[in-house]
Amino acid sequence: MKRFFLASVTGVMLGAVVTTQVAGPLLAQEADRKASVYEQLDLFGDIFERIRAQYVEEVDEADLIEAAINGMLTSLDPHSSYLSPDDAADMRVQTRGEFGGLGIEVTQEEGFVKVVSPMDGTPADQAGVEAGDFITHVDGESVLGLGLDQAVDMMRGPVGSEIIITVVREGSPEPFDVSIIRDIITLTAVRSRTVGDTVVLRLSTFSDQTFPSMRDQLAERVEELGGLDNVNGFVIDLRNNPGGLLNQAVRVSDAFLDAGEIVSTRGRDPQDGDRFNAQQGDLADGKPVVVLINGGSASASEIVAGALQDHRRAIVVGTKSFGKGSVQTVMPLRGEGAMRLTTARYYTPSGRSIQALGVSPDIIVAQPPRREETEGETSQRGARSEADLRGSLNNDSLSEDERRLIEADRAKAEASADLREEDYQLAYAIDILKGISALGPEYAAALAAQSGN
Repeated sequence: MKRFFLASVTGVMLGAVVTTQVAGPLLAQEADRKASVYEQLDLFGDIFERIRAQYVEEVDEADLIEAAINGMLTSLDPHSSYLSPDDAADMRVQTRGEFGGLGIEVTQEEGFVKVVSPMDGTPADQAGVEAGDFITHVDGESVLGLGLDQAVDMMRGPVGSEIIITVVREGSPEPFDVSIIRDIITLTAVRSRTVGDTVVLRLSTFSDQTFPSMRDQLAERVEELGGLDNVNGFVIDLRNNPGGLLNQAVRVSDAFLDAGEIVSTRGRDPQDGDRFNAQQGDLADGKPVVVLINGGSASASEIVAGALQDHRRAIVVGTKSFGKGSVQTVMPLRGEGAMRLTTARYYTPSGRSIQALGVSPDIIVAQPPRREETEGETSQRGARSEADLRGSLNNDSLSEDERRLIEADRAKAEASADLREEDYQLAYAIDILKGISALGPEYAAALAAQSGN
């Protein structure tokens, strides 16, 4: 018994020695780390005081601190930043779909301001600004070396005023100037139309209007065609859509899925991750879907494209998307400001991250540059045929109704050819749906069944 007691005490003592030997250095390291942080903060205080007291001109102390905070955040990644009270208010207005400006979504790449996408119908879009353009100067003043917020501030101004931006574009030998008149930007989150038997849904942003507007317009277009039985499929056009609200991307994806994961987010702490799953109910009732993307499709757009692609619910057509696979949380701060901080990465249902990679289309289709018809060039459709020859024989095998039907089909084909000239990628997407429809309802049903797996 005495031996057991001594062994127990010895064990406790040895345990204490081991704990002390392991914990001691760890505690010392933690203390050193804290001391280093405090030294750095003291250094910051010293520099702040010297600038305030000795800089050649008097400085605004609040501006200095704001610049230091923003510098700390922007050093992390291109999407983290400090929002002054005015910027925070502008951002809240923008998510509601109306704000003042040029109508471009920009980011920063290696010190340059890069256009993520021009927004539909905005001054920048009408002036010909394209996704992937680099802005080097604003009204003749270089933006190289400026923070993104500073560059954006330079582009702001009174509604109706002119701004000249200098653009570098891949494929253009020299930089060129673009004149834009600033205006109130009223974003129409969703536009829709029917092309033949296809419903085209154009989503230009993910604001709080996006899902309800898409749902209502989808129903209107289906009714216009006489019900889902008369619809051969849907095109979801996400080209040049820079993203927006995560919850809207989830709801739009869910609108075409009956079950399964839509997207997951993972932060530094695994417990902070979220997983979003689809609920029963497909607004398209299993009809084929084509999603259009390009280099201006970013963030929430990529969530939708990635989710529908991974579930084989849609064929993704176009060119590689932008590749923004991170989630930003806007956190209110004292004084009505806010900070935008990257808090997580998001992953598609198959577990892939599109950060810096983008979503790769199932079918790569580039938008060809517009070709101006040269003088004297004759359209193939305008070429003369047998029917144009004087005295040609009539076709006696067709009734008047059959002739009208053929002419109507020819008019549809010519309309498709016109669309191909106007928007080749959209025409390609519609042709895919026509092809699926031509193979018959059995093939479409098999495709829908496969997409539900």
